[in-house]
Order: sequence, then C-alpha cells, then structure tokens
Amino acid sequence: MENSFEEAIYNVERDRPMSWIFKQKDRLTALHPDMSETMVHKRILGKCGDDLEHAIRSRCIEPFSTKDFINAMEDITTRTKIGRNWYKPSMDNRNSGKPIPKPNKQH
Repeated sequence: MENSFEEAIYNVERDRPMSWIFKQKDRLTALHPDMSETMVHKRILGKCGDDLEHAIRSRCIEPFSTKDFINAMEDITTRTKIGRNWYKPSMDNRNSGKPIPKPNKQH
C-alpha cells in the first residue's frame, strides 16, 4: 500500500483529478489513520509535480478542504497551460487558426 502511494505521480494526460485525489487520500488514510487532513493534502500535493503543486497552493488558502483541492486541481488542469496536453478546447467560440482580417480604413 505504501509503495502504491509513493509510486503514484499525477499525470495530467492519464489521471482525472477527483478520482486520483480520492485514491491517494484513501491510501494515506489506510496507512496513517491518525494523520490530519492538512497533512494528507500536503503529502498528496507533493505527488503533483512542481508547477501543478505551486498553482494549487496559490489558489487554496491552508487549511483547505478536499473539495477545494479537487476544484482547484480540475480548474488548473483544464484551463491553464499546465494541462494543455490533456485539455482540448472546443473551437466553437474561437477562431479556427486563420488570421483575422484587418478592417479596411476608409478616408
């Protein structure tokens, strides 16, 4: 069980934030039932990678709930460059990569 937690590194392309956080939280709680929620979150944050960890810490004021942790992680991985390999924005409201024509100046 401890090896499973130690080997688990968050992968933006493979893992979903909510299921990954709950899985790591369950593993830590099984190993250390007396560990506080704040310490559990800190240990899990350490498995997220430097950029993602920093972004989550910047958005969440300690002590933060698991709900806040999940919401911040989902926002970051879907709306920032940290998750750009995983997140595919819809092109409905964006230009299709074509240059925007400049308006003609009429004197």
